Amino acid sequence: MTLYAETTDYYRKYEHKHDHKAVVREEFTRQADVYAAAPVITDSERLARLVEAINPQPQSRALEVATGPGYVAMALAARCRQVVGLDLTPAPIEIARRISRGRGITNVHFQIGDAEHLPFADGEFDIAVCRFAFHHCERPDAILAEMVRVCRIGGAVAIEDLFSSELHDRAHYMNHVERLRDRSHTKALTPTQLIAMTRKHRLEIESMHSDHIVVDLDEWLIGAQTGIHDAHEVRRLLTEDMYRNRSGMLPFEHDGAVKFIQRTLAIVTRKL
Repeated sequence: MTLYAETTDYYRKYEHKHDHKAVVREEFTRQADVYAAAPVITDSERLARLVEAINPQPQSRALEVATGPGYVAMALAARCRQVVGLDLTPAPIEIARRISRGRGITNVHFQIGDAEHLPFADGEFDIAVCRFAFHHCERPDAILAEMVRVCRIGGAVAIEDLFSSELHDRAHYMNHVERLRDRSHTKALTPTQLIAMTRKHRLEIESMHSDHIVVDLDEWLIGAQTGIHDAHEVRRLLTEDMYRNRSGMLPFEHDGAVKFIQRTLAIVTRKL
């Protein structure tokens, strides 16, 4: 089936759904090439740390939800029997397919699909993972529920994402800045909220690790192709935040450029 036919059939099936998914498709179609080249996405050490925490076995079947350009799926493919990467947006799927072909990876398959309606049987995978996507989703809990459903009992379910402050006003400030920059951003959850979701779905936490990303403001705005007015407001808010410390993003100036911090949390669990 061609990519066009695959995309058309998929959209026809789900075109009645809430239009935030249309916003996600639009944003990640525009951002696809820049996002696929972003250092935080391609960072081999960060990928290796997540894969090592998951600890896949040679006979494992793994699923990456919201795979984007497919780097986690391809990293898992080096350790697993078979890997599937699924994403809502065709453009990054095509990039993932191209990169995997170029690398000669034959045990990974990329397809278009909705993470809230995974087209897989119960317990079909040994591993289900989602990285840097929950903050673009209106219903991350529904996505986690689907990841749990398709993972076998005793299998690994892993999440890595940005996180916000446990203090509501600071989390609100951060998420407001993120939404101005990228309309597909919904909400970066707090560590407590992420952990609570795993508990709700009877996932036992095996390991957690946190990290931070130093982000260049200009590159961040250019990568999302943020509109002039919204970009101006983001700059204003982050400049103000340098002196008032309202968000936890900790903006600062270095060599004439404004930079800030994004904090990340990875949680690796076992399905009981």
